[in-house]
Amino acid sequence: MVLEIDLEDAAEKHDDLPAVDDVYDVDEEIPLAELFDDAFVDARTDFDTFDELVAASPSDADSADALETVGHGEWDEFVAERTAFDDGHELVMAARDHWVGKRLGLA
Repeated sequence: MVLEIDLEDAAEKHDDLPAVDDVYDVDEEIPLAELFDDAFVDARTDFDTFDELVAASPSDADSADALETVGHGEWDEFVAERTAFDDGHELVMAARDHWVGKRLGLA
């Protein structure tokens, strides 16, 4: 999966990016709904929201708030079938990059 922007390339073109500490605190928990925002989910999956994606997944959860665990193989298979990603790891890394890009004003 290729993202619309390459964060490193975009960052090199900006000399006014905020300091890392101003964008993210390592002790900060990122809510799933913020990481997997509607724009990201709608553009890269068969769903409009992360709650819809979770509700359709092999999990017993019907929303992101209720999501606990899904068997690794089941989740990867679901992600490959219903998103633009090959597995769960790729989905999470792309969501992370999307989130960082938003925080830096690059996405």
